[in-house]
Amino acid sequence: MVPPTLYRPFLSGTYSVSAGLYRLGAQPVPWLDDPAPERHTFTLDAEYPRLIGSKAAAHARALHEYAGEAALTPALREAVLTFAARQVAADSGGEVSWDGRTLRNTRLGWQADLHPRWNALENLRRFAAPHAALVADTQPVSALDFLGLNASEDLALIARDPRSGRDWLAATHVLNPQHWDPRDKLGRDFAQVHAPIPGGGPMNASAPRLLDAVITRGPFVRFAWGLSTTDRLDHHPAAPPDADRDPRTRFDPHGTFLRVERQTLTGFPQAHGALFTIRPYTYPLTQAVQEPAHARALAAAIRSMTPAQTAYKGLTLLRDDLLNWLDTQGLHSDP
Repeated sequence: MVPPTLYRPFLSGTYSVSAGLYRLGAQPVPWLDDPAPERHTFTLDAEYPRLIGSKAAAHARALHEYAGEAALTPALREAVLTFAARQVAADSGGEVSWDGRTLRNTRLGWQADLHPRWNALENLRRFAAPHAALVADTQPVSALDFLGLNASEDLALIARDPRSGRDWLAATHVLNPQHWDPRDKLGRDFAQVHAPIPGGGPMNASAPRLLDAVITRGPFVRFAWGLSTTDRLDHHPAAPPDADRDPRTRFDPHGTFLRVERQTLTGFPQAHGALFTIRPYTYPLTQAVQEPAHARALAAAIRSMTPAQTAYKGLTLLRDDLLNWLDTQGLHSDP
């Protein structure tokens, strides 16, 4: 499988809380070397085993802490899950197939019949495959659960009432969250979901227009980023703690990671909602910052954070040492 794409959204030199939408298939991502627009919703690369292994561990630990539904209509469920099954297969390079009823994964060695409208799963069968051991002890409980366990991406469904205009998070299957609890977000509207994010006021104020664009004029891709002192994927607040955001942890450039989330938004106007996917990437800081220009841009972006944003990102205790290291790397001449 191909190596994961290296995204450096910090190259803008500014940290901002904004929609930051790029039209999927039409607008190129500005910090990639390849100027061609990205077209895929789902990814299957060399990190696939690690992503699925992390999901399987979360699933075994406490699926109810990561997945749930809130007033999800059968029409939206059917539209989203049918699209997801078809697109996971289309984006998999032949590793996953979907014939309208059966989803088969030749990497994980399992297949099942899905009924998207009612979230039903039948006839789960297993067979020998390169990564079958990752899910050998995993028992999927629904069509959404099975789709989420086959995708690198986490999944969330956003619904909107066509009469009142009210929106809400209608379903989650988020097994690799970054320091947030999906249970806290279910049933809440866009502004409530994003309320804890410092600096998100302008974006929240534009929520009705933003959601209208997502549902009726997508699909879109966007990126979020931060730094972690471990490369663990699942940082659910109820998961066992590790060194990330531990106040005893000190900055070490060789033990720090850039975490980027590639997020896509695909609308289903007839079903009054959208699919939101989240694919986490973790890169060693020394890989993400390979040139002096990278160091200068990341330092500028961190300096542009307010104290509240620095704290929200878990960087308060690391900030000074991190900036000193970045400033030193930025003194070198660019190639």
